[in-house]
Amino acid sequence: MNSSIYICQAVTKQEARSVYLEKRLALSKNEIEIASKKFFESLRSSFDLNSVHVIHTYLPLEFKNEPYTWQIIEGLRTNFPSIKISVPKIKDDHLINYYFENREQLSINSLGIQEPTSGEKTPIEKIDLVIVPLLAFDKTGNRVGYGKGFYDRFLMESRKDCLKIGLSFFDPIESIDDVNSNDVQLTHCITPEKIYTF
Repeated sequence: MNSSIYICQAVTKQEARSVYLEKRLALSKNEIEIASKKFFESLRSSFDLNSVHVIHTYLPLEFKNEPYTWQIIEGLRTNFPSIKISVPKIKDDHLINYYFENREQLSINSLGIQEPTSGEKTPIEKIDLVIVPLLAFDKTGNRVGYGKGFYDRFLMESRKDCLKIGLSFFDPIESIDDVNSNDVQLTHCITPEKIYTF
């Protein structure tokens, strides 16, 4: 799960997006489940979650084999019940965040993404840590998403000290060569084997 044909060279976002979506879709459900459990264990063991009050996480697109962030949500609710969890809703090309209460508050939007239809909005300045979706990342913390820019806009508005943690089934590529001023770097990325800090 940790090999990359591009690990020693710079690539464009579109090249990385194409290759890593294909690589991810080739993973089995069992591989995804095992890795997703490791993501939560790494989050719990390597970050001081006792000082965290609000964690934002995306909800997984299972048909695109995204990391199963329900493992993180369930792990947090069991082991850190004082931490509030926030989940996103897309509105007018931006993310609006709501405190997660239960799955009954969710419905599937036109992009196939689960999102809240009700609940209390999360003030962005309250968010201490963001679990950021990605397809690939490089050795300096740049990430490649689906190209819509939702998370870059959201992260630009978040607190400067907010942790921005990606989850990746694969190791980093050497570099992304078309990064621009609208791209927001990760502070960390968790893979099944290790944690990268930027």
